[in-house]
Amino acid sequence: MRTKIFGHRGYPAKFPENSLEGFDYCMHHGAEGIEFDVHLTRDGVPVIMHDENIKRTTNGKGLIKDFSLAELDQFHLANGERIPRLKDLFQLTEESGYEGQLNLEMKTNKFDYPGLPEKIFALADQFKFKQEIIYSSFNLQTLIHAQKIRPKENYNFLTDKRIKDPAAFVKEHGFKGVHPKRLLDTDTPERIWTVDSPLRAKKIIEYGAAGFFTNKFEDMMDLRKRVANY
Repeated sequence: MRTKIFGHRGYPAKFPENSLEGFDYCMHHGAEGIEFDVHLTRDGVPVIMHDENIKRTTNGKGLIKDFSLAELDQFHLANGERIPRLKDLFQLTEESGYEGQLNLEMKTNKFDYPGLPEKIFALADQFKFKQEIIYSSFNLQTLIHAQKIRPKENYNFLTDKRIKDPAAFVKEHGFKGVHPKRLLDTDTPERIWTVDSPLRAKKIIEYGAAGFFTNKFEDMMDLRKRVANY
């Protein structure tokens, strides 16, 4: 199987993580996929950021869930951008004609944002994508809830734990695959996070995993060319 390389939170090696600038670079420089994280503001708008607190990656501090969108807009990333709305990324994807795949992590492992899947699906319906969106979460209940709303989407369970029998787990829940921290010995589609070590990447590529997430997608695509010639 060809191993697909995803820009993890865009391209943090060159741009602020989860920034539109980083996403745009990925789309125009061959990234086969882009991974990003989605939260809800106090007034229910899906926005993109990894942490629940804006302190690490903006000039502000506080929990996303405690800000309205208007309040959140007063803060910015290191490159001067406002915190991206999910709509911003979907629009960029459509307008650029991006051929790659989006991996949307529903960030509910600390706060279970009510209505998050519903709001994401309603927004996605407004845009056209070249490939189906991959939906992932560390929160199993979030995926189960989303699946009840949209049974046919591509759901994948994120975990840092060993899954004893990935094939049985995926079949039981009707998912498409798993996103483990470490490579699993399984035929089940798996995408590994977060792979910046050439030795780890080489092993994953040679194994033929479905994909992996990296902060250095250009370096990893060069490596894959040398290792597997594609």
